[in-house]
Amino acid sequence: MSIYAKLAELNITLPPIAIPAAAYVPYVQTGNLVFLSGHIAKKDGKAWVGQLGKDINTEEGKLAARSIAIELLGTLHAGVGDLNRVTRIVKLMSLVNSTGDFTEQHLVTNGASELIGQVFGADIGAHARSAFGVAQIPLGACVEIEMIAEIAAA
Repeated sequence: MSIYAKLAELNITLPPIAIPAAAYVPYVQTGNLVFLSGHIAKKDGKAWVGQLGKDINTEEGKLAARSIAIELLGTLHAGVGDLNRVTRIVKLMSLVNSTGDFTEQHLVTNGASELIGQVFGADIGAHARSAFGVAQIPLGACVEIEMIAEIAAA
């Protein structure tokens, strides 16, 4: 099944590439690797603001991370032209805006990891990952995630 058929089955429409909010580019390709800049969680088109362990619970954080995965896929599609060229999702790095005593960053990040696995399958979608708790994220967003993908030559 093609990646686009899988996205349709999951009722996911890829968003257009987001315009950077500062001095960076959305992605950089070097060789067969594509590095995607961090994407923050958005809700209703604006930063999904909040702090895990204070005003956002783990399940809502997981939904925020899932929404970021969709945004990352939109950026990756814009960067490489065809998601079927992806040969491996190499790594996700997740920053979770959380209180000092919140310890479920890994569960929040599962929202993105699980979606990536559903879309690409176990062989391509299984990836290395880091999940960090941080004191703050730009615009007060609850989660930010970056991704590295490997692609086949065009």
